[in-house]
Amino acid sequence: MTEEIVDSEKLHDVVIVGGGAAGVGVGVALRDAGVEEILILERFMVGTSFALWPDETRFITPSFPSNSIGMLDLNSIALGTSPAFTLGVEHPTGEDYTLYLTAVAHHHGLPVQRRTDVKKITKDGGEFQLDTSKGTVRARHVIWAAGEYQYPKRGAFKGSNLCTHTATVRSYASLEGDDFIVVGGYESGIDAAYHLALRGKKVDVFDAGSPWTSTESDPSVALSTYSQERMQDPTFGENVTLHADTRIVSVLRDDNGYRVFNTIGEAFSTPVPPLFAGGFKGGHPLLGRLFDLRDDGLPLLNENDESTVTSGLFLCGPSVRQGDHIFCFIYKYRQRFAVVAKAIATSLGLPAEGLERYRRWGMYLDDLSECGEECVC
Repeated sequence: MTEEIVDSEKLHDVVIVGGGAAGVGVGVALRDAGVEEILILERFMVGTSFALWPDETRFITPSFPSNSIGMLDLNSIALGTSPAFTLGVEHPTGEDYTLYLTAVAHHHGLPVQRRTDVKKITKDGGEFQLDTSKGTVRARHVIWAAGEYQYPKRGAFKGSNLCTHTATVRSYASLEGDDFIVVGGYESGIDAAYHLALRGKKVDVFDAGSPWTSTESDPSVALSTYSQERMQDPTFGENVTLHADTRIVSVLRDDNGYRVFNTIGEAFSTPVPPLFAGGFKGGHPLLGRLFDLRDDGLPLLNENDESTVTSGLFLCGPSVRQGDHIFCFIYKYRQRFAVVAKAIATSLGLPAEGLERYRRWGMYLDDLSECGEECVC
């Protein structure tokens, strides 16, 4: 890994923006496809998004080294690796996972340019130019793998700026107060409520729906079994009140703290800033018109996860969508690494024979008909 000024004269075959799970994972796939001239640009350090998780937060997907039966650890991003084996834990913390990603990047010799902020990407003819805090980088292909966690949603409702987004909480143990309101009842909201409840705090959780009662099996749209299991803890039942089908529309500050209002004008009070677990907008809006957008606001992609308006620009990570298929977990979007790597290798005239083993290990989903709408892939 390096932190030198970038070489503005060198034309890279591929530049990957983001050194997290998606960036490192697709970097390994590119190497396996025979692509050598790659560079990963990371704004901070490898795995920073995971390192920024609250100290108490754990992976909701379990890690288990099951390679002996031809399957991968759910949280692995490279063949032959397992966070569970490397870290010795089943539900890693964000800090844990950062160590795993760093080890994978080091083992595969991935060139990561750390502390390099990408400010603008343009394409002139067949070449991309990336303006960064360390200079100009040139590339034939670009993979946007900047993830979502460092781009939390803001402005979801009036007064949401008065809330503390869960992505900015360093530790739930450090939060002062005894009575909390959490806006959002999906994974981040339940996680916050659970850790606060363990400390004897009273918590009201408000959600526009009712994810904790969903009968869906896909954790992309329903709570994971890990969250459901933790909700059975006696301290959760004693200290947490769940408000289903209650959309929050505004937050006001007064002399006693904060008041939270729903759609029918009911007000709920808390002496401390409400916690907002409203998810993430992702970093793709920074690319402007280099991606066309779907109706849901996410990038429109072709069958190779490539921009439909800017050839050579690819997307990897939790924002990937193909039709109705949601690839928002690591064990889902890693199935697209080989698809992207093969498309780029093919454009460079490489056979990409090293990617065939990805198919054998269930890490190569190039035929979306294999993944039906009810698939939990």
